[in-house]
Amino acid sequence: MREANDLDFKNAVRPSGVTLVDFGATWCPPCKALLPVIESLAAEYGERVSIVKVDTDESPETASSFGVMSNPTVILFNDGEPVEKLVGLRPIEVYRTALNRYV
Repeated sequence: MREANDLDFKNAVRPSGVTLVDFGATWCPPCKALLPVIESLAAEYGERVSIVKVDTDESPETASSFGVMSNPTVILFNDGEPVEKLVGLRPIEVYRTALNRYV
C-alpha cells in the first residue's frame, strides 16, 4: 500500500491497470475500520491491483478534485481514469465485486 499526497498523486495511480484509492483521515473511526478490509484486498489481489491511501486533511486538493465529500471514500481507477466511487464503510464483498469488474 502506497501513501500519496497532492504533490505525487498523479504518479501513484497506474496509467494502465487497476488502482484502488482509499481517501480517509486519521481521526475518522470508519476509516480505521476500513484499513483491515483494504489490507485484506491488497493481500488477495496482490500485484493485480495497486492500493493507494490519501489523507484528505493533508491532501485537500486531490480530495476536492475527485469530489470526495466524506470519509472514507474509495475510488477505483482503471487505466488512470476514475470508474467507480464507493462512499462510506462497506462490506468487503462490495469492494471485491467492484474490483472484479476491472481485474
